[in-house]
Order: sequence, then structure tokens, then C-alpha cells
Amino acid sequence: MFCPQCGQQQASGMIRFCSRCGFPLDGVIQLLGNGGMLPVYRSPDEPVPVSPRRRGVKQGGILFLSGVALVPILGLFASYGAFPEILVALAAMICYIGGLARMLFAAVFEEGAPKPVRVYGPPAHVQPQFGPPRQSPALPPPPPRPQNSWRRPNTAELANRPSVTENTTRLLDKEDRTDR
Repeated sequence: MFCPQCGQQQASGMIRFCSRCGFPLDGVIQLLGNGGMLPVYRSPDEPVPVSPRRRGVKQGGILFLSGVALVPILGLFASYGAFPEILVALAAMICYIGGLARMLFAAVFEEGAPKPVRVYGPPAHVQPQFGPPRQSPALPPPPPRPQNSWRRPNTAELANRPSVTENTTRLLDKEDRTDR
């Protein structure tokens, strides 16, 4: 691995700072490990978003389990005559059938968890800076080049080498001259 600031080759991938310029290499190691993408960082206090599907299944489960406790209690009150029996049957239908229907509806028709969004930014362990936030590029800007300076020659244009057949035809011409 090479330092993106000074170009110094590092001895191993476990070094945290460049040995020449002191550039922190933790972010570079994370970029290389994730294929050029920074992972999503969340603070520990930030709640994990719940999908509508999971929330609906949870609501249906709570409604169903509340029926397990509510219907027998209402049944006891109805047996002593303090409560109409029709309300016990109505509570049983709402809790049991309604809970199962809510879970089935959420599992089939509601949206699942949103796709993870890649957030580009500093890692969570970076200390906040005082003053206005500044964006630093991943690589330093190239040094300014004077206008009338020496330029490296373009080596992409190579001279054409002579053909192999040219040399062999010259040899044949020499043999013909000696035979005559």
C-alpha cells in the first residue's frame, strides 16, 4: 500500500500512520477493505429504523397476545353477570382474528426494510473540528507546474522497428551476387 499524500510505500497494511509524512491511513485501509466505499456509521444513540412490514407484524402479534389475556378476563366477568357475553365474543374476534389478519396483511402487502444507504463522510471516531466544517479531498492537489518547465517526453510513440523480412531479403541478395 502507498501513502496517498506522499507516495511512500508502507511496510504492511496494518500501519496506522505513514512513516514519512504521518498521514493517518485508517480511512485508506477502510476504503480498500470495502471496495472503495465507506461503511455507514451510526451513533449508538440513533435508533435503528423499523420497516413498515416489521412494525405491522409486531402490531398484529401484540393484538393477538393481548387477546390471550383479555378474553379470559372478560369471560370471568361475563360469567358473574357483570358483563354482556356478546362483548366477550366481539373481543375474541377482534383480538384473535384481527391480530392474525394484521400480521398476514403486513407480511404480504407492506414494504420491507429500506435498502442500506451508503453515506460518504468521516468515520465516527473522528473528533469534531471547531469552526466551519471543511471538505478535504481524498488526495492532495497536484503541485503547480511552471509554464516554461521541462516536460517528460511522450514515450507512447515508439519508432517503428524494421521488418524481419527486410533483413532476410538482404541476405538473399548477397547470395545471388556471389553465385554469378
